[in-house]
Amino acid sequence: MQRIRVSAASSSYDVVVGGGCLDQAAEQIEAVTGGRRIFVIADEGALAGQGERFARSMSRLDPTMLPVRLGEDRKRLAIVEELAEQMHRAGADRSAIVVTFGGGIVGDVGGFVAASYMRGVSFVQIPTTLLAQVDASVGGKTGVNLATGKNLVGAFHQPLLVLIDPQTLETLPPEQYRAGLFEVIKHGIIWSPELFELLETRRDAVIGRKPDVLERIIADSVRIKAHVVSQDERESGLRRILNYGHTLGHGLEAETGYQRLLHGEAVGWGMIAAGRLAESMGMFSSRDRERAEQLILAYGPLPDLSGVNAGAVAARIHGDKKTIGGKVHFILPTGIGKVEVTINPPGDQVLAATQAAIEVVAQ
Repeated sequence: MQRIRVSAASSSYDVVVGGGCLDQAAEQIEAVTGGRRIFVIADEGALAGQGERFARSMSRLDPTMLPVRLGEDRKRLAIVEELAEQMHRAGADRSAIVVTFGGGIVGDVGGFVAASYMRGVSFVQIPTTLLAQVDASVGGKTGVNLATGKNLVGAFHQPLLVLIDPQTLETLPPEQYRAGLFEVIKHGIIWSPELFELLETRRDAVIGRKPDVLERIIADSVRIKAHVVSQDERESGLRRILNYGHTLGHGLEAETGYQRLLHGEAVGWGMIAAGRLAESMGMFSSRDRERAEQLILAYGPLPDLSGVNAGAVAARIHGDKKTIGGKVHFILPTGIGKVEVTINPPGDQVLAATQAAIEVVAQ
């Protein structure tokens, strides 16, 4: 087991990474909660694949189960209210502990329930998708979507503990697994040439979910995010780099009604667009842009975006939460392992990069 410490300004906690740590969930949770009453917000899909194992590991805590069916189209305030009502009817008070079990959407929604129920109760994350393990479960971002944009209502609320068991990925559908890999690629581009190179040279082992490689890319990703979050909890500076690929990616998700792509796929596409934009602005060499793009496509395929209007996607960025004071903040690469915040890049170049990225995945 690897314990990675997140030392945010508001609180500090451990992220435990290791095969089999789910089987020790009760012991790990008791150590940080002191035996308080547990309410589990669990994705029905995660329960279908890992439910029996989870139930065995948690049985002695006698948790109150709150199964829920979620997707980006249902990641809305109505679900938060529904879950909060269920908790209240079941007798949850201010000492309640919320445990989220499932992918990033459950973590976002369940975390927001915890952040808002009775003005805030504690919670533990047990992510079961790769995307949630390497990104969404670490850092305290919680929230839900509006019709006009992604994650526009939410709160920063750090967990007490994150338990990451790579063995839960054994039942994860291939498209969900690949979607998570795009977030791993993101960490390589923004921070770690070594992680990027590992993804290049050991693709077959990564795709094949070899345990040693899988635990390595998860732990490396968590360390990167932990380091960034520890320096900038509320995204006022350094943490913005974690949004690489997200500005246009979020625009694409909203424009397609959260129906055509998984979140990780949208980020993969958004990184292609950001790389093209950075190259057009003279920030990113053609060689590095091609290398990054080839790696993204090697872990595809990305959904065909034929028929998506590039102008409509580009226009969406002005409603994204990363637009501040009317200024769009783009994270653009300057090399493998390094990015910069760029404010208000030229609109014609943003549009051209968006169109080019649509055409790349349509080939």
